[in-house]
Amino acid sequence: MKDVADLQAMAVYARERVNPYLFNYCLSVAILHRPDTQDLDIPSFVQTFPDKYLDSQVFASAREEATVVPELQRMPIEIPKDYTASDLETEHRLAYFREDLGINLHHWHWHLVYPFEGAMQVVNKNRRGELFYYMHQQIIARYNLERFCNSLKRVTRFNEWKEPIEEAYFPKLDSLVASRAWPSRVPNQKLSDLRREQDQIAQDIDDLYRWRDRIFNVIHSGNVQREDGSTQVLGEFDGIDILGNMIESSSLSPNRTLYGDMHNMGHVFISYIHDPDHRHLETFGVMGDSATAMRDPIFYRWHAYIDDVFQQFKGSLPRYTEDQLGFNGINITKVTLQSNNASENTFNTFWQQSDVDLSRGMDFQPRGTVLARFTHLNHEPFSYTITVNNSSGANRRGTCRIFLGPKLDERGTPWLFKDQRLLFIELDRFAVDLNQGANTITRNSTESSVTIPFERTFRNLDLNRPVGGEALAQFNFCGCGWPQHMLVPKGTPEGWQCQLFVMISNFEDDQVVQNTEGICNDAMSYCGIKDRLYPDRRSMGYPFDRLPRTNVNTLQQFLTPNMTVQDCIIRFTNEVRRPKQ
Repeated sequence: MKDVADLQAMAVYARERVNPYLFNYCLSVAILHRPDTQDLDIPSFVQTFPDKYLDSQVFASAREEATVVPELQRMPIEIPKDYTASDLETEHRLAYFREDLGINLHHWHWHLVYPFEGAMQVVNKNRRGELFYYMHQQIIARYNLERFCNSLKRVTRFNEWKEPIEEAYFPKLDSLVASRAWPSRVPNQKLSDLRREQDQIAQDIDDLYRWRDRIFNVIHSGNVQREDGSTQVLGEFDGIDILGNMIESSSLSPNRTLYGDMHNMGHVFISYIHDPDHRHLETFGVMGDSATAMRDPIFYRWHAYIDDVFQQFKGSLPRYTEDQLGFNGINITKVTLQSNNASENTFNTFWQQSDVDLSRGMDFQPRGTVLARFTHLNHEPFSYTITVNNSSGANRRGTCRIFLGPKLDERGTPWLFKDQRLLFIELDRFAVDLNQGANTITRNSTESSVTIPFERTFRNLDLNRPVGGEALAQFNFCGCGWPQHMLVPKGTPEGWQCQLFVMISNFEDDQVVQNTEGICNDAMSYCGIKDRLYPDRRSMGYPFDRLPRTNVNTLQQFLTPNMTVQDCIIRFTNEVRRPKQ
């Protein structure tokens, strides 16, 4: 479509003829990526389709509230914190993470910013495949930390695709579009070959095994066979980007015919496990939609396997030397963490209630606002104080990298570093100027390069929307980011032991020369920067993305003078705080 008028005409035509979810996704991708629609708004998905996020019982109450109760007398409709299962289901301990609105909105918005198919200028973003790897690797690391906080072991990879899936999942969601419940998965169901003619899907499980074997051959040989028969080398720095696009797979895959569609089809197989041949006329389950996939425990088992494939490649790369990790003359002497109303080096977490407006997504015309109140994890704001000595003889510039990892494994024993490194979650990354001599760096948790502010996750579009132009384009992109309220794991009442890792690397080796002034980059770690290069030349996940150098078995042995570690605890208080006014 050559101009906005054509796009509008097509949208008007398609709106009455296309599935509303598909229509919303396609129009959102077009608005986000077309240069002539940057002054148009993308509605918040949770307000457009609240049925993908909220207990289905809410909507009957919402109808009554909107029809009978005058607007000024309405009370928010409270959604139970535990409504998809009981404590008899062990995996339900993680429901607060899996079913969190902000986390699921982040996953949906990331795939909106980085679609795997479409026009080449839309899909071909800088280091897109590597970002697919890193963002999902961090999700698995974060999920594992939450499991430790709930006395569970690391997530088990889903790598035997013909064996039963032990975990069940009953989403308790109703589709307002299809007027039926989202399908459930009962315990010990098995994947089957797919024969769904109406969906134009005919795929065998054995295809997954064939694609897997060919991808492993690429990793072990270091060579990729392209569609035209030529060979491409899987390089030390660009190899992970090639592999990410191949495994997902996106239209940037060097050879989709040969290497297939392993990650995406894994989602499809699981999402149709309840009706593989369409005999019961059922649609896909939550794993088939990026807006709902993270609700299901099997998402994390599947992505634990996908990450393991990436780690096979990472394990083949040269290990970082002390010179590649160090920063001459820079020595971190101390780091402390201070949280509101807590002792030093202690994170405080609790339950928080928040409200979201449902009125836009109702299949009736409500008179005014209809609020739903949900309960989610949150933490007290905190700050880092980092003391650095610069003895290099000149002022220097560096990149401060802050990670959090578990101190002990699920058995309560110290880690081998080769395993612990995969469980560090990124908390922040930012540039620092270091004068000669002693320097003190202070940084607030709300400034994190990983997260978007709470208000942006659950933003009121009418109050916060810019009028148009570049500001609105940034506003749309900036919905991508990990939610601020989920930056820190839950912890435990007695205090979960963790380790805060801080490193300052040489900015000369990190810098990407580009102008990012005025650009939304506050969640750049997982989302990049709109229409710019990824703002860090290092491999994503550095310095934990490769196996450690020889004779390094512990985190302390891994450290160089420009790094430090501080033991911390995360203390959870089982109290519910009312919404902020």
